[in-house]
Amino acid sequence: MIKIVAAIAAMAFALPANASDEMGDRFCLAQNIYFESANQSFAGRVAVANVVLNRVEDAQFPDTICGVVYQAEMEENWKGNLLPVLHRCQFSWYCDGKGDLPTDSKTWMEAFRLAGMVLAFKYEDITEGSLWYHSDSVEPYWSKQLSLVTTIDNHLFYK
Repeated sequence: MIKIVAAIAAMAFALPANASDEMGDRFCLAQNIYFESANQSFAGRVAVANVVLNRVEDAQFPDTICGVVYQAEMEENWKGNLLPVLHRCQFSWYCDGKGDLPTDSKTWMEAFRLAGMVLAFKYEDITEGSLWYHSDSVEPYWSKQLSLVTTIDNHLFYK
């Protein structure tokens, strides 16, 4: 476990500085790919990355990748630190009460590599501009108000 944490830290500090965040957009996008779609096909992981990038370009959402990934209702804890409110985030992994460090180093490296490739515009938007998605195991209240664009693996994508 210590080796995994050290590797993640080393990767984060090796990224170029970016005005939009401390860790770099690639790191934030890789986290979202890892936690939202690590069990999905390659297309499913690209689709999750596409939604993040689509949100960056849409005025309804923050204008940075990390801003989109970490968008959440925040509250101050007893130490004065701002933390995401449980289950009040755009992406469930960020405020599910579990740790946010990857535990599977092979899958993390794949997500990190894919994030770099997506950011280099190597892949088209296979979601056709989708801004939302969810697993087929849930039916969120908002899904009925949107247009279903496509289903990839067990995620449904909407505009």
